[in-house]
Amino acid sequence: MKWLYSAVTLLSVQLAMAAPPLRKRADSEEACSVGYCTLNGGTTGGAGGSTTTVTTLDDLIAAVKGDDAKIVIIDGEITGSEVVKIGSNTSVLGTSSASLVGVGLRVYKEENVIIRNIAISKVLAESGDAVGVQESNQVWVDHLDLSSDRDHDKDYYDGLLDVTHGCSGVTLSYNYLHDHWKASLVGHSDSNGSEDAALRVTYYGNYFENLNSRGPSFRFGQGHIFNNYYSSVSDGINTRDGAELLVENNVFVDSKKPLYSTDEGFAVASGNDFGDGENAAEAGSITASDLGYDYDLIATTSVASDVQSNAGQTLDF
Repeated sequence: MKWLYSAVTLLSVQLAMAAPPLRKRADSEEACSVGYCTLNGGTTGGAGGSTTTVTTLDDLIAAVKGDDAKIVIIDGEITGSEVVKIGSNTSVLGTSSASLVGVGLRVYKEENVIIRNIAISKVLAESGDAVGVQESNQVWVDHLDLSSDRDHDKDYYDGLLDVTHGCSGVTLSYNYLHDHWKASLVGHSDSNGSEDAALRVTYYGNYFENLNSRGPSFRFGQGHIFNNYYSSVSDGINTRDGAELLVENNVFVDSKKPLYSTDEGFAVASGNDFGDGENAAEAGSITASDLGYDYDLIATTSVASDVQSNAGQTLDF
């Protein structure tokens, strides 16, 4: 009987190792419920509109155009070398197999956009960012897997997830940003303060791994960065050019500069685990009451397990 028990145990372990990751079935009409995207009437994307499933680049480009409410579901892998512009009142969602290779997404001068559960990789700098949000309001970017590689020069690819030119009402949640040089930029340039002072961006539950910098690099405006997990990120959160960041309950492992200032950027930090690094940011004045929304913090000791289990393309539509 002992040999039979051992065989059954071995088979159970092998089956568990071979099992695909669990996918949570998500609601295609779900609205953003955390962060700045809940303000100004909220962010609902294409809820209440038509639903279209696309499998080619041409169909994707056509489906996301215009301001009518619409839900666009990407199924399978789409390859190319361009950035697709998304219209207002749109939800762009991915099935468990949704992948864009060399194809980025851009939200430019639009509002009320949701992007969820898509793997986006290897978008060349000549095309643009993997995901770029510019001059737009009420945007929710959630459960994306964003990556390239670090085999090329740092300028071979651009950003993975950039928010610039005065965007407000933006929440970036449970995304997995990895294997890249410059991960996430907020604020266009050091000379764009008149526009970018309006920036309002929340980072919540994101997983940053094997990155050189920008986790994020945040110019001007206000940001809320909480319950994120950082592993092997050289330069983490960089507050710059008068930015005011509330930084709460984040965890850093193997990070040289987890939180620091340049050009008079400011941060109020509490509950963070900086690992072997330290908080080198200038003390700011932002408080939770300045944010305009309520939120719940995950205990710092639970951040690693929660984020590693849930961030990235872990949903299905």
